[in-house]
Amino acid sequence: MVSDMSYEELHTFAERLGVPRRAFDRDHYDVPAEVYDAAIGLGATPVGSQELVTRLIGAGLRRRKSPVRRGPAA
Repeated sequence: MVSDMSYEELHTFAERLGVPRRAFDRDHYDVPAEVYDAAIGLGATPVGSQELVTRLIGAGLRRRKSPVRRGPAA
């Protein structure tokens, strides 16, 4: 679950659903299937993965994983 407005909106929405903050991962919440219908009922819009990423990038909210850092070559 993501927001295309702000992280504040996202955290507030997740709280209303009863999704714990520990489910937040960089720019989205991983939510259990059991809350899907409740999320839709509260106004969430289902979108595909490409649309989701497009919306995050457009809102400036996309946070990519950090590249793997490796130690010096031996």
